[in-house]
Amino acid sequence: MKNRKIKLILVLATVLLSLFTSLNVATSYVKMKKTVEESIANQSLEAAISIASSLDVKLYQQFLNNPVESEAYWELRSYLNDAREKLGALLVYTLLIDNPTVSTAMIAGAPANITKGFEIGIPCTVPEKQVKLANRGLTYVTNVIEDPNHGDYLSVGAPIKNENGQIIGYLGIDIGADKVNGIKGKVLENNILLFIYNGLFIIFVIASFFFLQRWYQKEVTKEVELTEDTYQTEIKALITSVSSLRHDFTNHIQVLYGLLQLGEADQAKHYLSSLSKDVQEIKSLKLNINHPGLSILLQTKKLAAQNHNIKMDVTVSQDAYNNIKTTDLIKILSNLIDNAIDATIELPENDRKVTIYCYADALKYVFTIINTGPTISEPHQIFKQGFTTKKPELGKIRGQGLFIVKEVVKKYNGTISIQTTAESETTAKVIIPLK
Repeated sequence: MKNRKIKLILVLATVLLSLFTSLNVATSYVKMKKTVEESIANQSLEAAISIASSLDVKLYQQFLNNPVESEAYWELRSYLNDAREKLGALLVYTLLIDNPTVSTAMIAGAPANITKGFEIGIPCTVPEKQVKLANRGLTYVTNVIEDPNHGDYLSVGAPIKNENGQIIGYLGIDIGADKVNGIKGKVLENNILLFIYNGLFIIFVIASFFFLQRWYQKEVTKEVELTEDTYQTEIKALITSVSSLRHDFTNHIQVLYGLLQLGEADQAKHYLSSLSKDVQEIKSLKLNINHPGLSILLQTKKLAAQNHNIKMDVTVSQDAYNNIKTTDLIKILSNLIDNAIDATIELPENDRKVTIYCYADALKYVFTIINTGPTISEPHQIFKQGFTTKKPELGKIRGQGLFIVKEVVKKYNGTISIQTTAESETTAKVIIPLK
């Protein structure tokens, strides 16, 4: 269930990140196009203001007094046409705005040989919204207007004022949509690397998700395998100990049966009395420990020690030991206790002793294992992978226990030390800080 939740979180995070990045690309694209339109419109508006201010207003007023194709008309038309060519605009023209909804085109800056479509006083396609602005004496800018006669274009307008500052008309400029789109295309082309980068980023995110998923699955598999190995080792040791007890129990029953058959009741009672001591020792294996995993481990090790005639004393402070994973706790203690048992077995039975302390307070966990046995000749080498003082056995890989312990302790920012004394006593201490 936990693995599925983590996988779901990774998938959701990747989808959201990809979605937001895609939205960012789309938004950037739309915003860039809008910015280009606004930039062209603002430049055109500045040009319209400049042309309107330099227009011969007296000549234009003369034309307005008699709006026909007079000498004043053609002179103004030539001026506007020259401005159109210099700007590269679709059209430069003057407007009459005498009502708040519809404007009227007066003089269009077009070549003299073109007359159709540029008659004096024809209605203009400037939208009502912009006409209202002009009617109030303000400049205006339109979006792209769809015109079946002249094609699509963007239009701007600025007031034409006489010497008294009165508005006598408007100077309009139309920029063809093809020019606007051409500039948009160049801007987008110049920013293509940005879109490629965002696209590659999305691909990278998706690839990273699959990589993390595979890596996580491998780590989980590795952790499960290590956990299984640890528990299987302890279970095998427990089964071996139980089998040994069962074998001994069978032998004891056979001896008692034989004594009773021979009528040796007194010897049978004496034998049972000695067996009761063994039973009491087995009962002493039960430990009052809050942590189930730790309790089972220490009982198993105590049973194994009893089978080897090793005196094992266990002292555990009452604590849940929740700040360390059970699997890691078992890895630390099982390896250290196994090393202690293996070292102690080499001594005579009366000298075999292992003492275990598990202590916990608000700041740290302390695990101490003391055993009798031979001194360690190379203490600086013992934590290296493959180093061992034990005799090689066929099919067994030696020198892994203390290396594993060191790696687990390191994960919790803890410390491990092993000291040996001249009195044939070795102490292994692990400290796990809690803060």
